[in-house]
Amino acid sequence: MTTGPAFSVQAKMKFLSSASLAIIIAVAAPGAAFAQDTTAVPAGAPTGSTGDATAPDEAGEILVTGTRVIRDGYKAPTPTTVVGSEEIAKRSPVNLADFVNQLPSLSASTSPRANIASLGTGFTGINALNLRSLGATRTLVLLDGRRVPPSNLGGLVDINTLPQALVKRVDIVTGGASAEWGSDAVSGVVNFVLDKDFTGLKGMIQGGVTTYGDDRSYNASISAGAKFGDGRGHVLLSGEIAHNDGIEGIGERKWYNHSLLFVNPNYTPTNGQPQLLNLPNAGFATATPGGIITTGPLRGTYFGPGGTPAQFNYGSIVSGNVMVGGDYLYSDLGGSQDLDPRASRQSVFGRVSYELTDHLEVFAQGGYNRATTFSRPLYQFNFGNITIQPDNAFIPASIAPRVTAPFNLGTFSQDIGKLYSNTDRSSWVGTVGAKGDFEALGSKWTWDVYGQRQVNDIRIDFYQTVTSRFLQAIDSVRNANGVIVCRSTLTNPTNGCVPYNAFGTGVNSQAAVDYVTGLAWGKTKVSENVIAGTLRGEPFSTWAGPVSIATGIEHRKDSTSGSVDPLRAAVLAAGGSGPYFAGNYTPTFGSFNVTEGFFEAVVPLAKDMPFAKSLDFNGAVRATDYSTSGYVTTWKLGLTYSPVDDLTFRFTRSRDIRAPNLQELFAAGINNLGTIIDRFRGNVSAAVPQVTKGNLNLKPEVADTLGIGAVVQPSFLPGFQASVDYYDIKIKGAISTVNGQAIVDQCFQGNTALCSQITRDSAGALSLVTILPVNIAKQEASGLDFEASYRTPLFGGALTLRGLATRFIKNYSNDGITPATDNVGTNGVNGTLRNTLPKWRYLVNLTYDRDPVTFSVTARGFSAGVYNTSYIECTSNCPASTVANQTINDNHLPGAIYFDTNISAKLTKQVEAFLSVDNILNKDPAQVAFGPAIGAAPLSVNPLLYDLLGRSFRIGVRFKM
Repeated sequence: MTTGPAFSVQAKMKFLSSASLAIIIAVAAPGAAFAQDTTAVPAGAPTGSTGDATAPDEAGEILVTGTRVIRDGYKAPTPTTVVGSEEIAKRSPVNLADFVNQLPSLSASTSPRANIASLGTGFTGINALNLRSLGATRTLVLLDGRRVPPSNLGGLVDINTLPQALVKRVDIVTGGASAEWGSDAVSGVVNFVLDKDFTGLKGMIQGGVTTYGDDRSYNASISAGAKFGDGRGHVLLSGEIAHNDGIEGIGERKWYNHSLLFVNPNYTPTNGQPQLLNLPNAGFATATPGGIITTGPLRGTYFGPGGTPAQFNYGSIVSGNVMVGGDYLYSDLGGSQDLDPRASRQSVFGRVSYELTDHLEVFAQGGYNRATTFSRPLYQFNFGNITIQPDNAFIPASIAPRVTAPFNLGTFSQDIGKLYSNTDRSSWVGTVGAKGDFEALGSKWTWDVYGQRQVNDIRIDFYQTVTSRFLQAIDSVRNANGVIVCRSTLTNPTNGCVPYNAFGTGVNSQAAVDYVTGLAWGKTKVSENVIAGTLRGEPFSTWAGPVSIATGIEHRKDSTSGSVDPLRAAVLAAGGSGPYFAGNYTPTFGSFNVTEGFFEAVVPLAKDMPFAKSLDFNGAVRATDYSTSGYVTTWKLGLTYSPVDDLTFRFTRSRDIRAPNLQELFAAGINNLGTIIDRFRGNVSAAVPQVTKGNLNLKPEVADTLGIGAVVQPSFLPGFQASVDYYDIKIKGAISTVNGQAIVDQCFQGNTALCSQITRDSAGALSLVTILPVNIAKQEASGLDFEASYRTPLFGGALTLRGLATRFIKNYSNDGITPATDNVGTNGVNGTLRNTLPKWRYLVNLTYDRDPVTFSVTARGFSAGVYNTSYIECTSNCPASTVANQTINDNHLPGAIYFDTNISAKLTKQVEAFLSVDNILNKDPAQVAFGPAIGAAPLSVNPLLYDLLGRSFRIGVRFKM
């Protein structure tokens, strides 16, 4: 596969060889001079999206994440938003990801709160970043300009694994940057820059709690740095611990209104009613905590405490598993899902460097991180799909004479309790390298090389029911002596089965619960080895200034392996599925490697001319060879033009890629349980096992990116700067996995190619849907980024105002199978959380600093939107619904604005106390009705947009000496 300009195999090899030779010469060159660290952000430097983002340091050089070239006073054509350590400290976040994800250019990012029920995907506990809402796998994360390895099979990078206490700056590059930095930089790059030269001792400790007294948290860090060897050496150590208690259920919050979105049972294409209904006060009609009969003459008989039968009130509307009114409060368990998981993490990081000569420095660094996440995501749910025989020994005596035939039972099995999951992640990374500089061609050249290995170990434990034992235990009868036993025990007396009473709550012994439950676990190891090097210099000059170049090579290998619990392993060995209710983990094995080389140049075209204060050209090309998918070229062309000192225009055009990750290539079968509406069986919904497998035929995605922008820094208004940037990203051959619901729908509509991915049981019910990733989608995103900042002296202090906003214009994916829907304006989940994307996101911060006190107020929010941009809202005279455009009675979701505040005071020159309050008005989240595919009592909110916790307090102290 070849993309971009023609680039023959011979040219590719010559390019890689030249880059390799250049680095080898640089490393071996005698008399190399060490180049000082160039990533420092001077105090008071502007921090807007001006590309260079800062004034030059003492050496007059700035390494801008938007480019690999170091250049004095350079403004990158790719817009870069920079956040300094002081700005981070003003918010006192529990973790950096929570802070960065509030920036408007990020949306629908992965977080522990958003993925509390993602038990089979490896997402649980991860904090990842998602630029442009194009998916976190299309955002490249760097640490000091080096690629951070993936934290799970899906290629996500957990920001929690970074040494957060040492981060002095975060650069957010909002544009394609694959030519400079490699695969995955389709929507941009986020670079975390460490304070590697820190000397002294600093630390922080803080605690937090919500206004409801829950989700208590604490985190503490300490860092120390010192020079040795007459200043040639430097050692750095940092450690951090953090914990939050989580929130079981919704706690004391009163906003939950039991909203569900479901199919209107009275809808016909001609009666003018909407097909979908979005209504509050809804619950389940086919499951209750202690069981409900759903078929036969006793339909509606449910079993309460102690197994007492009673008649269920179905309310005014019944649609499949859902109903409105009646006894909905009894049958809806949505408010029981954990609002926030319990999480703990510990990390340690160390670095040592030494200047062997004035021209050569070597370094080694390493880190270890461990994080655990505990959640209670759901009860076991059986929506009327359990068959009870008429001779079941547990049928209450008061109704037993009326039971003459088998019937179906639906239940949440409350005696078992909520199923719970614990995810344990550990990660270690080691890096060794060297850097220096030398004189050649009349100028100074700098180089750096490094090797790195990172290993992530993930274990997911899921306490739940063993399906075969559960079905055996509830099928209980009396033996010849009148003793209740499992029916299976009559023919196999030593099978150990313990009878389980499915009728009522508080009716089972611990022994019965222990028999039907088990611990499913899956272990995954994800590792990456990297060796890379870069050479930078200024080989010659044009009439407008020196030409700067950067070139380098990199080789990586990613691999994965895994194991599962013995029960699951035995089932897999026998070629079966299960054996658990959910979370049937499957180990994945595989690896791939990639070798690539890049070349980038900045060429000044004009300087101090009548028509141009400056005009620079920036170009980059990267040759990449994957062991799984072959060769690909990426490139970038950019211009920055300043007609006067106060105004700069910038332009980029790039070809970028995202290569398939380990999960997409090698997944042996990731099992999930999802609810699917079966169009073949009258739109009945049921929980159906779904298995997602890898595809070794996948190729890299190819993106064409256009960026146009302007930066204003008026000399007549010192301290002010502003920028506006337009982006347009078009992805071809995007890797897409058509979800289980779409597969069933397309098969129903005649797309027979997908019918082979559907398995049904002997009764015709859905029993399995197989999902494969393929290069079939086209994806496009466009929008406008705005940023402005102003700093001025005021009353003996300084006032700083900074605002950022993003107007998302277009964001859609077209896989040629499911209807293409533009997600911009979606405040609901739209079938999946990653499709959440309001039209506007914004953040405004006002800070007043007068020693010893700093006070800041932040307003953050988003615009109003809809559940799904493809829905047609109507209450009467509705047009006929189609698969592409369904009608709905209420498609509106409100926007929200949240106000946060922080105040800090210096107690001494070394010690500072602070107080932060988020959501100071305690604004409740909007109710986002879940559906129409109804799962296990979901909580009807959207955690990616709305604040779920309410007013939250954090208080602490930090010191530096």
